Amino acid sequence: MHVSVVFDRHPSEYQTVSENRALTVQTRGSVVIPCYYNKKYTQHKKYWCFGAKAVFQSCSTLAYANETKGNLSVIDHPDQSFFTVTMRILQHENCGYYWCAVDIGAKVDENEQLQLTVKSAPDVFVMNSSVSGHTGGNVSVQCFYRTGYQNELKQWCRYKDKSCSTEKKTDTSQSSSVQVSDDGESSFTVLMTGLRRSDSGWYFCSVGDQIIPVQLTVTEAEPVSVNTDTSTSTQKDGVSAFPTTGVFCTLP
Repeated sequence: MHVSVVFDRHPSEYQTVSENRALTVQTRGSVVIPCYYNKKYTQHKKYWCFGAKAVFQSCSTLAYANETKGNLSVIDHPDQSFFTVTMRILQHENCGYYWCAVDIGAKVDENEQLQLTVKSAPDVFVMNSSVSGHTGGNVSVQCFYRTGYQNELKQWCRYKDKSCSTEKKTDTSQSSSVQVSDDGESSFTVLMTGLRRSDSGWYFCSVGDQIIPVQLTVTEAEPVSVNTDTSTSTQKDGVSAFPTTGVFCTLP
């Protein structure tokens, strides 16, 4: 259940992430999960459901789009073809299988599964789940993983089309590019350069089948301001002060 959109970079640099995804959240922590859907389902009912087993037909609806129930909120963003699920103060009893779902009036609704585990030390995590940058600039995200995941595949993936950058150098071009560097011990770093507005959206760090969502916001860079100050020649203490032109550039 996602929009088939070409990731705006070189296709040879990417592979598609597995649909079997797992998310580990720290006890009493919170998480925001984006659920993308096909644009043709904009007017359809969206919902978030839970099941103790990995069978969609057995799941129970927890909330519909634009509802808040206790520590759970589901908000639809029809202009961007996704809805977000925010879960707060998570406990062990919240462990299980969840589905992003859209009621399409068929025998089986459109759905996408996610397995959630809640424990004291997450398997994969980031320090900040929301990052921002300016057009033409760079942004860096550090993704941490626990011992035992050193040999797992590390990827940086975009939610809306499930395209991923892996641990190798990407092409350098006039368009934005991505580099993924693993320290081999406890974290890997994602560097996105040459940012564009179209890079805004939801991504996730992926280590094996474990993921953690990250939201990227790219805004237009502020124009560089140039101030010109021309002074006249003056004489002070026998020292000639010649006219000078000062240029002061304030970078965004």
